[in-house]
Formats: sequence, C-alpha cells, structure tokens
Amino acid sequence: MKNKILSFVVCTIISCSYSQAQILKKIKDRIKSEAANHAENDAADATNKAIDKAEGKNSKQNNSSTSEDSKSKISSPANSPELPSMKTYKNFDFVPGDSIFFADDFSEDQEGELPAHWILGYGQGQVNRFDSKNVFALVSGEGGDHAAVLEPRMKKKSGYMPEAFTVEFDMYSPHSDGEDFRDPWVGLNFYGDDNPIKDYDDWDLSPESLGFFSGNLKSNSPYDLKDNVKDENFVNKWHHISIAYRNKQMKIYLDQNRIYVIPQVATLPINKFGIRVSGKAVVTNIRLAEGGGMNMIGKKFTDAKIITHGITFDVDKSNIKPESMGTLNMIVDVLKANPDLKFEIDGHTDNTGDAAHNLTLSQQRANAVKAQLVSMGIDGSRLTTKGFGDSKPIRDNSTPDGKANNRRVEFVKI
Repeated sequence: MKNKILSFVVCTIISCSYSQAQILKKIKDRIKSEAANHAENDAADATNKAIDKAEGKNSKQNNSSTSEDSKSKISSPANSPELPSMKTYKNFDFVPGDSIFFADDFSEDQEGELPAHWILGYGQGQVNRFDSKNVFALVSGEGGDHAAVLEPRMKKKSGYMPEAFTVEFDMYSPHSDGEDFRDPWVGLNFYGDDNPIKDYDDWDLSPESLGFFSGNLKSNSPYDLKDNVKDENFVNKWHHISIAYRNKQMKIYLDQNRIYVIPQVATLPINKFGIRVSGKAVVTNIRLAEGGGMNMIGKKFTDAKIITHGITFDVDKSNIKPESMGTLNMIVDVLKANPDLKFEIDGHTDNTGDAAHNLTLSQQRANAVKAQLVSMGIDGSRLTTKGFGDSKPIRDNSTPDGKANNRRVEFVKI
C-alpha cells in the first residue's frame, strides 16, 4: 500500500519545480520513517507475544481483566484451560428439556450481593466476579458455615419440579485449600417434601468425592471415576454438569461423559431443588427445564417443527457450545431417519441489546448450526437458514427464564 501511494505521488509531481522536488523528498523520508516505526512496533509485538506464550499468558486478556479481577472476592484462574471441542462431545446424548422454568447466570446481580432470584436456605454466600463471569460463591471467614445452600425463588415453595426434568449448570473447582471442611465442592439436593432434613437425597461433586451420594440415591456407574476423574483432571477447570430425570431414573453427566445412571430414585416425588457450594468452588449458568431425553432414533417425523433450547452459544456470539452436541446429534438422527425431510433452521434471540444487532446475530447462529450439521454428514441442500432476532418471543422477556426460552433454535419442516 505504501509503494502504491509513493508511486502515485511520484507520477503527479514528476514535472514539478525544485521546491516541489524538495517536498517529494520530505514525503519519501516520512514514509520511510513511518515504515521503520511500524516494523519496530511489529517486531516488539511479536516479541511480547512470544514471551507471553512462553509464560502461558495472554496480554490482551490480562490487560482487560485487571480492573475486574482487582475487585473480585475470589481469584480468577491465572490461565484458563482450553475449553472442550465439539469433537470431544461427538457422542454426547444429553438433550435438555423443551420448556425452561428457571434460569439464572447472575448477570442481573451486583457483585457482593445476594442473588435476586434465589433463596439462601443455609450458610453465607454472594455473587462474585470470576473468570469474566458472574458466579455464586461461599462467603468464607472465621466462624462461617462450611457451605451455602441456594433454592430457586419460585411462586410455590414446593411442588414446582415436574415429573420429567433436566438440570444444567457450570462449575469451577480449584485445588483444596488444605482444610477438610472447606474443600471445594458443589452438591445438589433433591427434596421429597418441605422438610429437607427428613426427606432428601444429595449428590456431591468434588475432586475427593466425585459422585458421593447420601440419602437413598443408588447408582450404577458405567464410568471409571477413579481412573478418569483424577484431581489434576478435575480441579482448576470449568465443567458442565447435565442431569436428566424421567420415569424415576436419573442420568448424570460430567462434561461429555455420562458418569452415573441411577435406576431408581427413592425419594418420590421430587418436589424441590437446591444447590450447595463449599470452599472456593463456584457455580453459574443454572437452568432447570421440563421434559428432556427426546429420543428420535428411527422414528418417522411428522411434526411441523422442533423447538430446541439445547443448542447454546457464547454470549453475543455465534460460537456453538460443545454441550450442544446432544441436541445436534438428535437432529442428525431425525434427518437420517427421514431422508426426504428438509428443515429451515430459524435463529431466535431475547431482546437484550439492539434489535438490528440481534437480527444479524440470529442469522449468524442459524448459519453456524447449518455448518455444524453439514460437518456431521447432512447434505446442505436439505437445510436453509433464517434469523428472526427478537421479533418472535414465545415467553415474556422480563424474566431470566423467559429470556432463556426465547433464545432458541427452531427446525421448521419445509
């Protein structure tokens, strides 16, 4: 580009006087100087990047997160590990429920405050900023409780859990701080009545006792926890937890692996849900949905469309999250079982942000879903895409669960 500019300047003043020739000389000198400065800056940038890479750092991320991290009550990871890939989740079979009745990522809460959409049933906890996310964490301190228990703030105190449901959330567990009662873990409570002391089952997630059950839960695990979920493979990483409950059976997934199948959950019916956090573990992106476990293998598809909430994306991006593979695998099964079927893939967002931006984003997400399905062996001629932005809500956008329902991908029969 610089050479073209220089040539243009030379051509336009080739017949100029001596004074113009002096101007040309100055222009040449300035271009050379700027080129040298750019080269010097590029070399410095390359050197800094090489140093950062050797030290396991990202200079842009470190600079942008300084002010946020300085305000955090808990330390963000120095070097976040690489997230799982779509390929890692290729055999994932978890399909979330089709109607979300509670969702929260704490984005509406302020740091240091109690979460607005939860009841603190036990202990002391608050919303903190961690790894660029709002999370719920235990409040530590001398004489503090060893765990904090959250229960969703629902219209009914009990009896809001449907007969079939799914639970999803993200958790991060650092190394133990050396005190047994403050080991980092996350636990789930499934209450059978209004008195959790008399009638509940729970499940704990920690490096030391992954999958430890108390109460009446009985498990039959196909996954070798001892060999595959060692401390170094579990701690200091984000994990996605998925749980499906149907017909008195519970399936529990850690990331892409189904780690437990509980053939009979003793506490019936399950009326309430709670989540417990201990030590320096944190949780976020919690979602409860009715239904789940859709099995379309070999079935003739006759419905007008499939509405999915299991295909999720990074915030304000079209990057598909790996845990979406369960739903994507289900769609592939539908298309393979119905070779004449064609779908229009419709992208929908909630009303957060500008409507024009949401329209563009929804189209990009629909395109990303098509590209992923094509990469999984589906003929692209069977798929079209369309983005609707926030123009077709199916729930009220004034609540977190309403927004979660509106963020969806629909497969419309054509």
